[in-house]
Amino acid sequence: MNIPANLKYTKDHEWISVQGDEAVVGITEFAQKELGDIVFVEVETLDETLDAEETFGTIEAVKTVSDMFMPVGGTVIAFNETLVDVPETVNKDPYGEGWIIRIKMTDKSELDALLDAQAYKAIIEG
Repeated sequence: MNIPANLKYTKDHEWISVQGDEAVVGITEFAQKELGDIVFVEVETLDETLDAEETFGTIEAVKTVSDMFMPVGGTVIAFNETLVDVPETVNKDPYGEGWIIRIKMTDKSELDALLDAQAYKAIIEG
């Protein structure tokens, strides 16, 4: 299972990559494998400011629909438009081309509450 050490993680299986006061958010390899073939990604929160753990969108697989949650508070400034036509990109490259949103963080200190790769690995391995 690929769990990049340079990312932070949530218990809800989102990852976040910080770049200054902005960050890229997606779902983990574990999450996409559990969901199965992803057929639709919806984000209706573009330009909205949300708190940590608020729902920013949904991801639909063949058999289920799951909410996606903000790892930290911030404003959703971009949605990966590629996912509209090719949602399976999340399955193929969850940490790269399959990113879901870009946010402008409200409070970078909220990153301290997130999991590092080792702590996330411990959660998914039970």
